[in-house]
Amino acid sequence: MGEEYKAKVFKSGNSLALRLPRTLGLSDGEEVMLVPHDDGSFSFWKQDRSRDILMGLYGSMSAGFMADGRGDINQDERDWRGNGGATQAA
Repeated sequence: MGEEYKAKVFKSGNSLALRLPRTLGLSDGEEVMLVPHDDGSFSFWKQDRSRDILMGLYGSMSAGFMADGRGDINQDERDWRGNGGATQAA
């Protein structure tokens, strides 16, 4: 397990806030996912932006993208004997 840190909970307006040590590597305004567990503990991690990036790419594709499907892919026969494709001498 990694190093442990203490954090302080305080009131901010009508909400509670959690002050985290700078040494955790978070930036001001950065979003994190916070998951409560049944035993009263919490997990948190930096929010993954890969889904947003993927959806952005999807929206940038033209309307006719892959309208004709993927097409056929020609592949050579494979040698599944497990000897690296080496042939045995006769």
